[in-house]
Order: sequence, then structure tokens, then C-alpha cells
Amino acid sequence: MARGARGAQGPRGPRRARSRARLRGAPAVALLLCAVAGCGSSDGSGGSGGADGKGPEKTRITVGTMPVADTAPLEMAQRKGFFKAEGLTVRTTTLSGGAESVSRLRAGALDISFGNYVSYFLAHANKAIDVRIVSDAFQSAPRTHAVLVPKDSPVKSLKDLQDKKIGVNTKRNISALLVKKAGKAEGATFDDDKNFAEVDMPNMETALKSGSVDAVQAVEPFVSAIERSGAGRVVADLGKPPTAGFPIAGYAATASFAEDNPKTVAAFQRAMARAQRQAANRSAVVDTLPEYTKITADQAAQLNLGGYPAALDPARLARVVTLMREFGYLKRDLDVEPLLVRAGP
Repeated sequence: MARGARGAQGPRGPRRARSRARLRGAPAVALLLCAVAGCGSSDGSGGSGGADGKGPEKTRITVGTMPVADTAPLEMAQRKGFFKAEGLTVRTTTLSGGAESVSRLRAGALDISFGNYVSYFLAHANKAIDVRIVSDAFQSAPRTHAVLVPKDSPVKSLKDLQDKKIGVNTKRNISALLVKKAGKAEGATFDDDKNFAEVDMPNMETALKSGSVDAVQAVEPFVSAIERSGAGRVVADLGKPPTAGFPIAGYAATASFAEDNPKTVAAFQRAMARAQRQAANRSAVVDTLPEYTKITADQAAQLNLGGYPAALDPARLARVVTLMREFGYLKRDLDVEPLLVRAGP
């Protein structure tokens, strides 16, 4: 102390004092520069997405999707930078149907996934996965979901298909349930194992041509594509009563992911709600469809589109549970309210 005090009085004292002051101030300056530059976790695998801790816990997420009209808002959010604006980098992976969505969510291969409500609610009820619905996706409208048969088939109605094979993308999902409900109105009954065969949506036209199935339950853009090619014709429009305006699909995560990453889920919800609202403008969807499906702009303009709800509505989704109960998919009632993750601020 004495030597330091005397040194401060010598010729070099002021310079040494200034050096020590600069060193003491360096950490503060470094922190300031880091905050301005956004120094944080850069790999996105975990931790805060921002230096202030207000960003998503996980900035890079993997989302399951399908090349159908239902997922147009997801593509819009990706291409228009809605996810990026929320601090998210989204990687998408294409799925074949709801069963794959459930299995890959359970395995941790997906963080969030598009899928039909029937598959999600059934998996939750059977304790295959503790599911949480984080965003709505799509509801039916005329000709968005239809049963098609080969153009030269003698089949005129669902009643004529009662003892035949119908291709669906996944058994015991929304496709089979809509066919069962519409068939019941015509006096027809269908067995999940005997009457349905699994066929990926992109392969449904080929299945009709080969005769491996007698009919298919397709969605847009495949309904229009099959009709346009001459491979098939519609015998039942599942977007009309008794299944008109039906809640079809949403985006889900596991309960553990939603609980561990509330800011990430909220960021995803905000981006999707923004895109779902924009999808109310038909031209926005039509412009997006050719970018992720194998259809042209002219073909997209002719498609039949349904609704894109921007908010989760438990009363509306309870309609799915009611129909599942009617056909024995659920043995007891399921309260959907606790399964919904309401949009964050």
C-alpha cells in the first residue's frame, strides 16, 4: 500500500492510475458491446434467445408438416419471415399423416407438428402421448375433403362403398371418421380394419388407377389433381353436412416441451396467428401453394379452400370429441380445454 501510494505521486503515477481505470472499465464495456451485438447462445439448442433473457428458450425448432392446403399458413410464416421476427428458426420435415406426427413428437424428433385432431385426441386418451395443442390450422369447407372413385366406377354413393376398400392416409384418423359420419347419413356403415387401407396422399391417384383400392378419401390439392387428371370423380363431398365446417387439424407439442419452452411456444403461436389471419385472404394462400406443393399457379387458383382459424376454441374442438365418441374412437369423454395452450402475449 505504501509503495503504491508513493508511486502514485511519482512521474508515472497518473499513467498507471489511468491504466487501472481502463482495465476496471473493460468488463462493463465488453458487456455493453455484447448486449448491442446480441451475444447469446448462437446454436439455438437451448437457453435464452436474447441477452436480456426475454427471447425463446429454444430458437431453432423442427416442425412436422404435410404438402396440403391446410398448412399454407405455416409456409407463409416461414417465407414471409414471421418466425424470424419472433426469434425463431424453423426447420420443417414432411410427414405422411397423424400417426407419424404422434410417434415423432413422442420420440423427440419434432418439437411441434401439424396433425389432425382425431389422431392427437386418440393418442392422448390412450396415453401414447401427453399432447398440447398450440395452434389451430384448418377447418373443412365444400370439396376440401372428398371421397373419390375411378371415373368409370359404377359406385354412385357411399352406400355403394360399404363392402369395398377406401384409401385413407392413416387409419382411425380424421379421414376415416368423416367417411363414417357421412356414410351413416346414407345408411352405410364402415369398419376401420375391413373398409380402410392406408395410402399416402401423393399416391392416392396411383392407387385409384391400379385398382388397389375402390375409393380414396383425399384432401386438397389432391382432390382437384385427381379430378383434373381424369383418374377419378367425387362421390361424396365431406365438406358438406353433416360434417360441414369441421375442425380438421392443428399444431401440437408434447406437454413437457410446452412446459419447458413457454416462450418458444408463444413465439410460434404469434407467428402462426399472424399467418392464419393473412390466410383469410384467398390470394395469399393461392400464391403460396405452388411453392411447396406440386401444382401450378393456375391450378392453385382453382382449388377449394377451407378456413384458417387464428385462435383455439375449445367449444369448436369439442365437436371432434363428440364425433369420436359417436363412433367408439373414445370410450369416455375428453375435456379439450386443459390440452390447449392459449396464445401468449
